[in-house]
Amino acid sequence: MMFGAVAFVVSAGPSILDIKHSITDDNVIPPESFETKTRELEENFYLKKYTAHPVEQGQVKMGNPEEYEQLLSRLPTEIEMPYNPVVGRLIEMYLGKRRGLVADMLALHNYYGKIFIEELIKEKVPLELQYLPVIESAINPNAVSRMGAGGLWQFMPATATGLGMEVNSLVDQRRDPRVSSRYAAKYLKQLYNIYGDWSLAIAAYNCGPGNVNKALRRAGGGKKDFWEIYNYLPSETRGYVPAFIAANFVMNYHDRYGIRPTLVKQQLVTDTVEVANRVHFRQIADVLNIPVEEIRMLNPQFRKDIIPGDNHPYSLVLPSQQCLSYIISEDAILSHDSEMYERRTYVEPGVARVENGATNDELAAAQTQNAGDNKEIAQAVTANVVKKTHIVGRGENLRDIAKKYGVSATDVKRWNNLRRGKVKEGDELTIEVYERTVAQADVRPTTPSTVTKRVEGPQTSTSKSTKSTNRDTKSGKAKKPSVTNYTVKSGDNLEKIAKRHGVSVADIQAANGMSKGTTRINVGQKIKIPAAGSGVSSKSTAKSRNSAVSGKKSTSKKSGTKKRSSKKRRR
Repeated sequence: MMFGAVAFVVSAGPSILDIKHSITDDNVIPPESFETKTRELEENFYLKKYTAHPVEQGQVKMGNPEEYEQLLSRLPTEIEMPYNPVVGRLIEMYLGKRRGLVADMLALHNYYGKIFIEELIKEKVPLELQYLPVIESAINPNAVSRMGAGGLWQFMPATATGLGMEVNSLVDQRRDPRVSSRYAAKYLKQLYNIYGDWSLAIAAYNCGPGNVNKALRRAGGGKKDFWEIYNYLPSETRGYVPAFIAANFVMNYHDRYGIRPTLVKQQLVTDTVEVANRVHFRQIADVLNIPVEEIRMLNPQFRKDIIPGDNHPYSLVLPSQQCLSYIISEDAILSHDSEMYERRTYVEPGVARVENGATNDELAAAQTQNAGDNKEIAQAVTANVVKKTHIVGRGENLRDIAKKYGVSATDVKRWNNLRRGKVKEGDELTIEVYERTVAQADVRPTTPSTVTKRVEGPQTSTSKSTKSTNRDTKSGKAKKPSVTNYTVKSGDNLEKIAKRHGVSVADIQAANGMSKGTTRINVGQKIKIPAAGSGVSSKSTAKSRNSAVSGKKSTSKKSGTKKRSSKKRRR
């Protein structure tokens, strides 16, 4: 906050009392919280659910300097609350343009004020400090300043972590009403122990002890009072203590000046439960049937709606009647849509994630199937959704069924309009899976080995081609189809592996010498995966069929010879 020149109106040989009552600043700029728009807090869930619709404020009423000074002197406070023109100007900003904001802050203080007071009492510090969040954040736990300070008490990240608060991607305890209030009370007490003066402690809270110490040195003469070093403080801090005094005034005397608080129609009573598992707000909201917005409002410290309780336990604030429900229903909450929120703890490099029964690296797999021949393949991949019917077997649950088809349990619930996610034996479920086809075309230039000739006339077309033998031109030996070695992972089965590599289960069985009925594989087992399109199983079948046919012919010849010889003997 920037201020203009500061002028002192003093008499000869001024005392400290003269200075703090007569100091003026013609260009007072209020703290950043004054910029909060009058009805901006209307989107706060607490105000939407627990308060009545905002009432129109009455006619603006103002006092005069003598009245303000007299009323401030009556406040039962330990911290000195002197009046001067700087304080008066900030009081009138609250009573005038910011009347609606004051009405909302009074309603919010109805809930958060109890927390502030409890933590201040524990540290045995003045209770008038409960109004410091009024000038810091307008009592908004999600407030973030232009400089990056956050929460009700507007801690900078470095200050917060230095005091012991947790600040990371998922948790920001600066936004936790209880935790931030506790550390704010401790920090203010530490600052008071340094300076022995609450006004200096409050100034140091705003600009840091270093700036206050510098101002004390520049003022000289062993001065130990905020008003004596006013001119040497940073411009923002010069308005900070006056704003704190103004906040105490308006929060105590609002009704005298016609400001009607936003009406609290229902008291919010909360309790806490310890959470030692990773859980998403949506899981809690769905199972306990409470709005996720209410969980967010009560627990603003969880930035992404995730409680990372698997790291260490956290306190979850809920309406008091819901805490027992959470304890009873914890297993159901953790299992609810767990597939949607689970995290991978191990990932094999180069292996695509399977979603909805199809992999996203089919194109890459198909492009490498002829790597041994160094062929460039042009492919067109098409996907069709196919609906299948699954009859629920004994002991099956949604998770097992979803895993079998490579889809999520949430999708199965959605496809079948299942509200609770429970199925019983004999139920018919619709499962949507993707079936993908890969069209391949050899993009090499046409060679004399394959020539297609079209003849005009009665004939449609004739095709003349040399025999394709897939032989190596140098050795003349037939090439073996390329094979990939694959290590079986948790959750794999032959059907999944085959689908992932674009081959059939029979192909894998044939490549590994497995009988047709054998499907069992073990985690860590190494198996051979034939290249897609190599037709290993069909070749094996054809080979055995040819062997059988050859055997029959051979037998037939032998029997025919025997018959002829016996016929000769009879002749």
